Amino acid sequence: MTENAARQASMAERFRERYGADPQGWVRAPGRAELLGTDTDDHLGYVLTMSIHLDTWIAYRPVEGTRVRLHSMNLGRDAAYELGEEPSDVAASWDRYVSGVSKALAGQQKTGMRGVDAVIHGTVPIGGGLSSSASLEVAAALMFQAASSCPLTPLQTALACQKAENQSVGVLCGILDQYASLFGSAGTAILLDCRSLTHVEVNIPADIRLVICDTNFPRTLAGSEYAKRRQECDEGTRLLREKLPGLRTLRDLSMPLFDRIKDALPDLLRRRCQFIVEENQRVMDFTAAVVRDDRPAMKRLCTLSFQGERDLYEKTVPAMERMFEAMDGAPGVIAARQSGGGFGGCMIAFVEAASVDAFSAHVRHAYQKETGIKPTILATAPSQGAGPLTIA
Repeated sequence: MTENAARQASMAERFRERYGADPQGWVRAPGRAELLGTDTDDHLGYVLTMSIHLDTWIAYRPVEGTRVRLHSMNLGRDAAYELGEEPSDVAASWDRYVSGVSKALAGQQKTGMRGVDAVIHGTVPIGGGLSSSASLEVAAALMFQAASSCPLTPLQTALACQKAENQSVGVLCGILDQYASLFGSAGTAILLDCRSLTHVEVNIPADIRLVICDTNFPRTLAGSEYAKRRQECDEGTRLLREKLPGLRTLRDLSMPLFDRIKDALPDLLRRRCQFIVEENQRVMDFTAAVVRDDRPAMKRLCTLSFQGERDLYEKTVPAMERMFEAMDGAPGVIAARQSGGGFGGCMIAFVEAASVDAFSAHVRHAYQKETGIKPTILATAPSQGAGPLTIA
């Protein structure tokens, strides 16, 4: 039995234990890795991203009425609510990601949604910066649509999931995570324009592997500090708009233009906004470097991204700095940087395919020696976006 077949069998058995019947449908939605573009989506900029092999599966069956019953295998917990009576309080808990999605979908559906019984299992690390929350949201959205025969377009689905996270969970995220989970393509990264909500596929050279390096450092500040950085950049944008009335978001600024008007900002806001403006340009420069397979340029741009996050945006912690040093000094490394929300969590490296094992061994040893923390190292590749689950 394959690993996926065993996972499906385990979920089906749990479903029968909880609900006394077999599931009638299956959906999956992947997590994502941000290759370059920290928080640029918040300002309608560009992000180079990809969906990954780690994902969330949901086994479900439609039921009569509006009752939703959920069971998380990862947490060993149950939750239940009525469609149309979703919890009104904002909470960053696993069940709010699901109930928030059904609430957001209700505003777009032309017919009523049906209740479901569901078992959920995910392999995306929770709190690692690989978008386990968006993976759950997107899988839940596909489940409700399939159970109620009320399909939406992928873009409508992504926007509904973003709305759920903004309004029901309380995280004012951009569209990146949900979009990447839905639109990911096996074998290619995607360059996402967060203003037009369109993307182009970007081929990664065949002899490069993407390696996720999880610091396993608890991201205790990630939520509050993420919101704070967003507020600081929004306030900076407001002040810059007094100098440049046509300014909509930081995405509209080139560095030469930013340099001409940055004196309108206090030092802290200048540094925050400078990082976003530089990072947005780095995404475009890095994508061009990937396309032409310019590895020195890839390394330089990833290093500048990490340094900017450390010095201007201040979202690193010592564990991330030690991980960057371990990755940057490892055999076969092409480029390395942060990935995700910062303050711990995962980082990512572009590695020569023939050196993945040596790279991984070096990073494990060097990082654990410096921090006393055992990291998790996972080689991944651009994977297919969300949809119905089929087991070959």
